Amino acid sequence: MEWIEAARGVPYFQTESGCSWTPIGHNDSLTWPSLEGVYRRRDLPAAERYLAMLSAHGVTVLRMMLEYNHGEHRYFERPAGTFNPNMVRFWDDLFVMCPPHGIRILLTPFDTFWMWKRWEFHTYNRRNKGPSPSIRRMLVDESTRRAIKRRLEFATARWGASGAIFAWDLWNEIHPAMAENSAEPLFGFIEDLSTFLRQTEQRLHGRAHLQTVSIFGPIGLQYPAAEQSVLTHPCLDFATTHFYEEGTIDHPRNTVDAAIGTGAIMRAMLAGTPPSRPFFDSESGPIHSFKDKHKTLPEAFDDEYFRHMQWAHCASGGAGGGMRWPNRSPHILTPGMHRAQQGLSAFLTLIDWRNFHRVNWNSEVAVNSEASIATFACGDQCQAVIWLLRRDALDKQKRVIRNPPALASLTLPAMEAGFYHVTLWDTEAGTALERRNLELRAGTPPLLTDLPIPGDLAIAITPR
Repeated sequence: MEWIEAARGVPYFQTESGCSWTPIGHNDSLTWPSLEGVYRRRDLPAAERYLAMLSAHGVTVLRMMLEYNHGEHRYFERPAGTFNPNMVRFWDDLFVMCPPHGIRILLTPFDTFWMWKRWEFHTYNRRNKGPSPSIRRMLVDESTRRAIKRRLEFATARWGASGAIFAWDLWNEIHPAMAENSAEPLFGFIEDLSTFLRQTEQRLHGRAHLQTVSIFGPIGLQYPAAEQSVLTHPCLDFATTHFYEEGTIDHPRNTVDAAIGTGAIMRAMLAGTPPSRPFFDSESGPIHSFKDKHKTLPEAFDDEYFRHMQWAHCASGGAGGGMRWPNRSPHILTPGMHRAQQGLSAFLTLIDWRNFHRVNWNSEVAVNSEASIATFACGDQCQAVIWLLRRDALDKQKRVIRNPPALASLTLPAMEAGFYHVTLWDTEAGTALERRNLELRAGTPPLLTDLPIPGDLAIAITPR
């Protein structure tokens, strides 16, 4: 597989041969139903069928953790420094299975959530003959740092030559709590790990995979320096945060507020991220509903909630539609969510992403309609992506009523004079509703009229 690069000068991705590439996917795990058959080779054909299904629905990437230690049988090292042969074979097999289906992995070396919850059992705990005296010193202890580097070196030596690795998420949900409750050491920790892995890959492979570090989004208010390290660190290639906004996203009461929250978070995150650095949400979903309330959302509601968040993310300027953590029982995405991924994948072909110098237009697009409509948009001088969502028409299940369509007109920020294609996109069906021609004259802002909005509507504006 070709390696993935950050596109030059624009906040998106491309293959090494220069073809546009977008991360469409979600979080998965070696213990969840879809891939558990790869472990000990219990059911490789089932995993093959799963990967083929993902590919058919436009999925290009899965975010996965090298280990998943909510139990005692999926540690990557046991004891620390000794790599678990069953786990190594799992990844050997998966990295062979993914390329024929065009699936890549965003790989993070530790499951830090369960590490924190079950530290007493973790192999890195010094009480278990591991390197770390305390989980609260994980990011500042030198012996622990050496062990982390040893794990990264092993992983890239074994699998890093493959383009099946999209990128490294060097640390999942980095947090000051693992650095003695201080955000100050995080910048240096990221620099040390990033430099080590990049130099190791250059030595072994002659080049290096992209790198990011993820963060639990809400901590930015409490630790702005931590969020800033993730968004702007000069060693990283793109930025990722996790969208778990309280109430709207983590415990949704309707399918609209989560989208509005996603749009607001996107605008705030892009304001703090370098303009040409790609950004996307690498983990989100109804975690409070599922984990704390022990509730799996009704499938039809969850499908719409997922689709709305996906389009709010993409139209607000994110690379792709964000990456859902399933938070369902069973722990998989629904067929409706995969259809939503497929619809977004088809829409993406309308835009020239390698030349899209987008800025967020969520607040700059003016809407004229009798209906109450939320607007999500990004654009530059030559292209625009817009998504409109009705927020005044909910049924008893708190889903958007799609008929009859509301009519709206839009005024956009200035674009270059010329001739354009306008494609109206049905996000539920995943197909174009209508195609129009548009002529823009110098000094006249773009105006779109008579837009039918059957619940929601996506729009692509491209040069003709």
